[in-house]
This record gives sequence, C-alpha cells and structure tokens, in this order.
Amino acid sequence: MVPILLVLLVVLVLFGVGFAVKLLWWIALAVLVLWLLGFLVRGTTATGGRGRWYRW
Repeated sequence: MVPILLVLLVVLVLFGVGFAVKLLWWIALAVLVLWLLGFLVRGTTATGGRGRWYRW
C-alpha cells in the first residue's frame, strides 16, 4: 500500500510542478509583451523628447 501512495504522491508533485512551470511561462510572456509595448511607446512623452518609461 505504501509504494502505491508514494507513486501517487510523486505523480501529484510532478503534475503540480508542470502546471506551475506552464503558468510561469504565461506570466513571462505577458511581462515581455508589456515591456515591448513600453519600449515602443517611450518616445511619446509630453515634452516630445525621448523619455524613459522605467526607473532604472
């Protein structure tokens, strides 16, 4: 009975890790899109100059 529970536990852990990694890929893709949009729009400031949309 214990080996079956251990295998089930390993399967559940691997499923959870796979789901988390997939979620992190989607988050990384969203951040990349936002960064690219900010990079492209940064020149349209109120002063007409080349502004920075980030603080660093």
